This record gives sequence, structure tokens and C-alpha cells, in this order.
Amino acid sequence: VQLVESGGGSVQPGGSLTLSCATSGFTFENAAISWIRQAPGTGLLEWVSDIDTRGNKRYRDSVEGRFTISRDNAENMVYLRMDDLKPEDAATYFCAKVLRELMPRITYPRGQGTLVTVSS
Repeated sequence: VQLVESGGGSVQPGGSLTLSCATSGFTFENAAISWIRQAPGTGLLEWVSDIDTRGNKRYRDSVEGRFTISRDNAENMVYLRMDDLKPEDAATYFCAKVLRELMPRITYPRGQGTLVTVSS
């Protein structure tokens, strides 16, 4: 199982980025995928969004309306479009083969992360 994130970078507040997650080693269409993040200097992983096998999407309250998760089953890819970025969105973003509810209960595969910096 492999997940590889890309697309991070440095933007000003109000800016946009699209993160990509390339996956392999499992049957992608049967997998739910989450985006999670870790703010600088903290050890806490924070769930951001997930998309299940039917394409149902969920978001944490603080990103609802600004972030959009999507998946491409033909390309085994998951994306996170982030608009109107705020300084508090700055973090290392990971994609993970897990649904939100299972995160505290299981060990799940995730990528190496991509860094998003938001500052003026």
C-alpha cells in the first residue's frame, strides 16, 4: 500500500492550493480516503475530510465551504482543493486509507505528507 501526496506550497491568506494523493497497492475503488493534517510544532493529527467509496464527502467544520475533496477512480487519485486559506490551515497534510471514525482505533496507511504554509 502506498500513498504519495503532492501539491503543497506557500500561499498568502485567501489563496488556494490543490493537493493530490497518488495511491497504489490496493483496490482503490473499494477504499475510503481521508485527508488529515498536523500543524507545525504539534504532534496532533487532525482529521480534515474524507470521501467514501460512494463518493460521499465530509469535512471538519472549520474547512466546510472552503475545501473540496474529490476522487478519480480511473487514476487512483484523491484531491483536496483548498480555497480561502487561513493561517490556521498551515500544516503538513497527509492522505490516509481510513475513515474518520476508525482513526483512533486502527493503524492505517498514510503518505509522507506535503507541507502547506499560509502567511503574508
